[in-house]
Amino acid sequence: MGTHSSLLDRFDHAEYRLCRRLNRGVQNAAICAVFKTASRLGDGVVWYALMLALPFLYPERGLAVALMMLATGAAGLALYKILKRTFVRERPFIRHAGISLAGAPLDRYSFPSGHTLHAVAFAWQAVAAFPETGFVLVPLATAIAASRVVLGLPYPTDVLVGALIGATSGSIGAALV
Repeated sequence: MGTHSSLLDRFDHAEYRLCRRLNRGVQNAAICAVFKTASRLGDGVVWYALMLALPFLYPERGLAVALMMLATGAAGLALYKILKRTFVRERPFIRHAGISLAGAPLDRYSFPSGHTLHAVAFAWQAVAAFPETGFVLVPLATAIAASRVVLGLPYPTDVLVGALIGATSGSIGAALV
């Protein structure tokens, strides 16, 4: 048991160091502004706007894709809430004095990153259906995911798990449309 615990302790310490290193970006006003903007975009408004626009931009398949994105978003939200209640992992800025909070948390817990989960799922589905949207949506989803760690809200593994869940649900949704 001691070796297992020691390995987890080393992993936690390494993740904290990475989190702290990335969080230092908020000390630069321009970097902080970029990541705060990306994080706010990930709150949902940009995705709702995309879902509303798709039927008009792509009359043949846009509505079907938008409805699947909506269904995927609802399923992702349900899973996210279950995981948050199950794992109750406190956010880095709560557990570590060395992490600066630079964005408003939606709740106390960080696992998994819901912003990342939804950004990856929605971008995946839109890009799968309409590849020409990739040049905007892939960098946007990436910026949203990165913003969360830089702003001190989740740990890198929370973002990674959110991205994996998002990619899985996004690919399932894309296959069903």
